[in-house]
Amino acid sequence: MTEEIIQEEVFDACSIPVTEMGAFLADYCSALFTSGSTCIRLEKNVTRIAEAYGMTVEITILPRHIHLTVRDKSFHEVMTVITSIGEGPISFDLNTRLSKLSWQIADGKICFEEAREVFHRLVHTPYKNAFNLPFIVSCANASFCRLFGGDWTAMAVVFVATFLGYVLKILLTEKDVDYRLTVVACAFLSSVLAAGDGLFGLSSTPDISVATSVLYLVPGIPFINSFSDMLDRHYICAFGRLMNALVLTFCLSFGLGLGMLLMGVNMF
Repeated sequence: MTEEIIQEEVFDACSIPVTEMGAFLADYCSALFTSGSTCIRLEKNVTRIAEAYGMTVEITILPRHIHLTVRDKSFHEVMTVITSIGEGPISFDLNTRLSKLSWQIADGKICFEEAREVFHRLVHTPYKNAFNLPFIVSCANASFCRLFGGDWTAMAVVFVATFLGYVLKILLTEKDVDYRLTVVACAFLSSVLAAGDGLFGLSSTPDISVATSVLYLVPGIPFINSFSDMLDRHYICAFGRLMNALVLTFCLSFGLGLGMLLMGVNMF
């Protein structure tokens, strides 16, 4: 009985066309990379999915594209797919759910058709608690303000500046505005609001209010992923992610500088 079940599973896996598997893995790679996955995690997840369906896959990860070569175990069918990597916000929630999907496939809990349906639902369903994030991020930024020596009034100012800046970030992201322009706009808005602390004499630490109001825009994940990819010897991808993080840091600084210039803040 056990042998019959194993043979049936192998038959089902082999019956999946390589073309369909290649298209699915290409979309999966793009979504996982965009959501903030490291290269080593992407390789493991994709290899896990391919092996679960009786296939092998070779992956080349570049900063803007991913090359996949999918073949069945008998080498009768081979397909090479080149997919572009889209732009989008980093989402740990989507990252985790996509990784969970790979384990469900590897454990044989869902078939290929179900896996495609689940993937489509994960990628195209908006995050339900997206507008809870501004409150959480604002609390974190206000805590940083306190950590760096800001008083309670400065914390309140930073909370408001961060909250409105993050709401703007969500709205611009939903409109598919270039993320670099989004960072400039959000940094500008938050710095202008935080500069009101010193303009109206609300607290005794106005400089800390301005400095910590834009910390939520620091590209920490791209920097960390760049270092992780470098350790895993994905040097080209690591360099690309490092350059992207540096560009975002410049955009943050540019928006902050514009806000300080407009409000006449002289911190130097």
